[in-house]
Amino acid sequence: MNNQLAGTGALLRLALRRDRVMAPVWILVVAMLVLSLPGSLESVYGTAAERERLLATMTANGSLRALYGPVFGDSIGALTAWRGGVFAGLLAGVMSLVIVVRHTREEEESGRQELLSAAMVGRRAPLTAALLAALTANAAAALLVTAGLAGRGAAGALALGLGIGATGMLFAALAAIAAQLTESARLAKGLTGAFIGAAFVLRAAGDAGAPDGGSALTWISPLGWLEHVRAFAAERWWVLALFAAASAAQLVAAYALAARRDVGMSFLPARPGPARGRLGSAGALAWRLQRGALLGWSLGFLAAGVVFGGMTDGATELVGDNARTREIIERMGGQAGQAGQGVLADAFLATMAGMLAMVAALYIVSAVLRLSAEESGQRAEPLLANAVGRPRWAGGHLAVAFGGSALILLLAGLGLGIGHGEDIGGAVAATLGQLPAVWVIGALAALLHGAVPRFAVAAWAVAGAALALGWVGPVLNLPQAVLDLSPFAHLPKLPGGQDPSWAPFVALTALAAALLAAALTALRRRDLAA
Repeated sequence: MNNQLAGTGALLRLALRRDRVMAPVWILVVAMLVLSLPGSLESVYGTAAERERLLATMTANGSLRALYGPVFGDSIGALTAWRGGVFAGLLAGVMSLVIVVRHTREEEESGRQELLSAAMVGRRAPLTAALLAALTANAAAALLVTAGLAGRGAAGALALGLGIGATGMLFAALAAIAAQLTESARLAKGLTGAFIGAAFVLRAAGDAGAPDGGSALTWISPLGWLEHVRAFAAERWWVLALFAAASAAQLVAAYALAARRDVGMSFLPARPGPARGRLGSAGALAWRLQRGALLGWSLGFLAAGVVFGGMTDGATELVGDNARTREIIERMGGQAGQAGQGVLADAFLATMAGMLAMVAALYIVSAVLRLSAEESGQRAEPLLANAVGRPRWAGGHLAVAFGGSALILLLAGLGLGIGHGEDIGGAVAATLGQLPAVWVIGALAALLHGAVPRFAVAAWAVAGAALALGWVGPVLNLPQAVLDLSPFAHLPKLPGGQDPSWAPFVALTALAAALLAAALTALRRRDLAA
């Protein structure tokens, strides 16, 4: 066993060094999602009567429970766990899958793991180092959450911190299994991401039908376990044992699979074949490579649109006469200073359309950065050695990225309109109206890849900053000059809101086109990544 773990320490240090920027950013995002809530919740639900009214509304409103889960207590700590616990666990799971897959399947796919294995490195060392890196990140996030909320109650803060960290480790173990089953990092991430999405859907479906969270569907989902830890509301410490047992079982499976395959191999091999017919061009190949991811995003956005649209009436009921909540929603929806229940519903729909568009920015970044993956994986060079120019090769992936972002926003708008049951055309206009800002972020990602490929990953930070400004900025009442750093701040909020002007749409679209032209020019002039 010792020989099989030889070199684990060195590999762990290497992993932590490689993640010295990415991991702290993820940790801060997970922690700040929770730690930013108590102050805003206190300003919105500052009195016991307001908190009791919130509990009564959530008990009667299945659509809001589907999004946030049931409320188990009326303290600010309990409301913090309710409002941010599940989403923090979701982000911890995504962080974990990125770390584990990066230091297992990506290393094998690039060929670096084979070189390392030729030295004094045990067979189980790479997987162990990756899991320890994920454990380090989740422990840091759990520690920050616990320390930040300790003033609200030490027991509740510890329960929530441990629950979030345990959720992250459970999905890290799942990612370890996926890394053994699949032949590419992309498929490993997709498979684990699909399980995380299924966990959220199961929890949402269970909570929608059971005010106390006691549905069997909720208990099937690890995210349901997280809410049943009941931080700040008579904590259930025994639920953490479920995380430990499930993680241990998955780790046993991951190590058993790793012991039965060679480096670079998998249990679900890819299906190679000649590029004939519709695969006979660079654009068709780009579509083939990205169509699975686009299908997943499309279905997810359509479902999210239906859910958010169905929440509109419940959200306006939840706001009621709470002036602070109304102010936040109307500011995010671009209708501050207006009055009326219909105005509030439009503001909520505009807010949801904006949020979906900001999430769509994550899709376009991932699709554009597929160029970096193809280049670093040395799959682009054989294509470019034939009669395929760099603009044509990149253009296929960019067409999928930019066209795909339009498709998922179209489906999101259809979902919003169907869920709300009114003005489907207005809902579609609301989501597609945010498309130029999404394209600007995608064009920035393309420029980073074309000009400075080593820093192309910084495009994720750009998309994340836009998401943070749009999500947290209005809640924190940040200055307009800060909010204007996001391209989304310059577009009209639909439906309702101010009268739309064509100027910002044209300006942002032109900016995206200029950035794309610069990206393709830079790509033609530089050497391919080694």
